[in-house]
Amino acid sequence: MKFTTLIVGGIIILTALVVFIILLIFLYQRRYYRHLREKEELRAQLQQESLQAQLEIQEQTLKNIAQEIHDNIGQELSLAKLNLNTMDVSNPTELEHKIDASKNLVSKAIQDLRDLSRGMNTDMIADMGLYRAIEHELEVTGKTGGYKTRFDVLGEMPRLAPQKELIIFRIVQESLHNIIKHASASSILVTVKNADGTMELCISDNGKGFDPAAVEGMKGAGMGLRNMPNRARLINAGFSLESEPGKGTEIKLTLPLN
Repeated sequence: MKFTTLIVGGIIILTALVVFIILLIFLYQRRYYRHLREKEELRAQLQQESLQAQLEIQEQTLKNIAQEIHDNIGQELSLAKLNLNTMDVSNPTELEHKIDASKNLVSKAIQDLRDLSRGMNTDMIADMGLYRAIEHELEVTGKTGGYKTRFDVLGEMPRLAPQKELIIFRIVQESLHNIIKHASASSILVTVKNADGTMELCISDNGKGFDPAAVEGMKGAGMGLRNMPNRARLINAGFSLESEPGKGTEIKLTLPLN
C-alpha cells in the first residue's frame, strides 16, 4: 500500500513538474515573441519618424532657399545689373570701379548658389555628416541677419547611424526654428562634446525665454517642443529643456556613443 502510494505520489509530482516546465516554456515563448513584436514595432516607428524628419528637413530647406534667393542672391544680382546699366564708358575710373564691384557681386551670388545646391541635396546629412550639417544650418541661420551663431565640437566625435544623425539634426533644426520664431535672440550657441563615451549636444540662446510648464499647458501650443523629446526617445537619447523668462533657453541632448 505504501509502495503504491509512493508511486502515485511520484507520478503526481512528476506530472506537476512537467506541467510547470511546460508552463514556463509557454510563458517564455510568449514573452520572447512579445519582445520581438515590440522590437519590430519600434523599428517601424523609427523608420516612420526618420521619413517624417527627412520630409520636414526638405521643407525647411526649401524655405531657407526661397528666403536666401529673395534676400541675398536676388539683391546681389540686382545690384550687379544696376552697375551694368549705369556704366559710363567716358569715365574710365568709375567704369573700372563698377566692373570690379559687379564681378564681386556675381562671384558672391555664385558662391551662395553653390551653398544652396548643397542644401538642396536630400542626402545632405549623409554626405556632409551630422556635425558639418549642423554647422551649415547655423551658417544659413546667421545669414538671415540679426544672429551671431557659433558651433563648437569638443573631443573626438564619431559618425552615428544614419537614422540617428537624421533625427538629431531634425531636433537641432526644430530648435533653431523655434529660436528664430519666438526667442527674439541675438546669439545662438551649439556645442557638441564627447563626455566619457556619451555625446552631449547643447543648443542655447540669449533670447527672452519662457515658462515651459505654461507652454505645455496651452492647448495646441508647443507641438515642436513635444516632438523633440519624443524623437529623442526613439534613439534612446536623453532630452532636457531649461528656460526662464528673461534668461534664454537651453536644450540638451545626451546619447551613448557605444
